[in-house]
Amino acid sequence: MRALKGLALASHLGPTVAVTALVTAVAWSAGRSPTGCLLVAATILTGHLSIGWSNDAIDAARDTIVNRKDKPVVRGLVSRRTLAVAAGLMLVITVPVSLANGLAAGLVHLLFVACAWAYNLGLKSTVISWLPYAVAFGGLPSFVTLGTTHTWAPWWATMATALLGVGAHLANVVPDLADDLATGVRGWPQRLGAHARLLAPLPLAAAAGLLVIAPAGPIGLIGWLALAAAAGLLITIVLWKQAPFLVTIAIAGVSVVALIISGGTL
Repeated sequence: MRALKGLALASHLGPTVAVTALVTAVAWSAGRSPTGCLLVAATILTGHLSIGWSNDAIDAARDTIVNRKDKPVVRGLVSRRTLAVAAGLMLVITVPVSLANGLAAGLVHLLFVACAWAYNLGLKSTVISWLPYAVAFGGLPSFVTLGTTHTWAPWWATMATALLGVGAHLANVVPDLADDLATGVRGWPQRLGAHARLLAPLPLAAAAGLLVIAPAGPIGLIGWLALAAAAGLLITIVLWKQAPFLVTIAIAGVSVVALIISGGTL
């Protein structure tokens, strides 16, 4: 039971569930069948489990140095070897599950997984640490459309989700800046330092704007409300330098809602 608890915690449960639910919701709004939506959920889930477990296995020594009690390896709930084996096993499983969506869609998802593994294996400590996020998230709309209508997603959806990925990268790293710097991680957010907190909402707000304005047809009431919400949150962060970080996450939430609403236009 301790190992299972450790595996659950090391899976980065929050982001894993959030991204799985988001992509599945977009697939549903784009017209994917119920069976297809279940396949999408299984694809994203298996890929994310391999990513989360590999991240904690690779970072185990670094997490131990800074005594990160939120990490299951540091707490003794699961061993680094167990995480590495689980990550490898899930990586093998996600290959056929991905390809079950169709060759093109499967390869796009496997590109997502490859980008995330590259980030875990070293790109996180470089000035281009944002690139794997941009490429991986930018491909998600096409993963949905290639598996549903066998077409590539429109440019605005790709650009918006790439921006969402960059914003997610900044938002994910900001809480751990001190620990990362203490263990020699010098990715893009770490080099930005305190400015990373102020920059994180910008790509998220830009993503929300694209997802509302770019699709064909009138913006509609919900679209205008989403734009107003994103603008209001952005102004709050600019004027209130000590604004809670949840305000930044709220902008991401607006983008996610806008992406789901735009699913039918993909």
